[in-house]
Amino acid sequence: MFSVSVFGQSEGSKSKTMGFYISPNVQIGYNLGNSIKENQNRDSPYYQENVAPYLPNDFTYGIGVVGGYHLLPFFALGTGLKYNYVSDNLHLLNWTIQPKFIIGKDEGKFVVEFEYGKQFNNSNISNTHYFGGKLGYQESFSKRLIQEGGLFIYRYNSNVSNSYFIGLSVSAIIFSNKKYTVYGED
Repeated sequence: MFSVSVFGQSEGSKSKTMGFYISPNVQIGYNLGNSIKENQNRDSPYYQENVAPYLPNDFTYGIGVVGGYHLLPFFALGTGLKYNYVSDNLHLLNWTIQPKFIIGKDEGKFVVEFEYGKQFNNSNISNTHYFGGKLGYQESFSKRLIQEGGLFIYRYNSNVSNSYFIGLSVSAIIFSNKKYTVYGED
């Protein structure tokens, strides 16, 4: 009797995790490292006179999709694909890993994400990777849908330059557990 009452969960109670989720997202960012264009190391073996096609523009945009599982009430882990347009001949397709920390008990939760990505396509610059983080806010939209927005900062590393991008990210999260939001309690 004791184990049934302790481990049993009533039908009306709200779940603490989303279960499996998929999250398409859109990002736009500004390049904080524009001084790299003017201050490229002339002694570097990678120095090139015509650096414009190889170094980032002032702005970048990206789209991606991450799928994962909400393991604990405060932690989810996802992986997916992300495309970034950095300059005219620099299109990066990355495989990403994204741990996510969710802070809050009810509606309106804060999110702290970390992200690492590795390029797997060929472009004018190959073998790049990036890492960074995002501070965001989640708001429930329906039984299985959450909208999320946030501010991100990423650092892209390559053999030609290192660039920092700061910007905004917007995503929608579709998840399997319909009792995760208050909309699932009806």
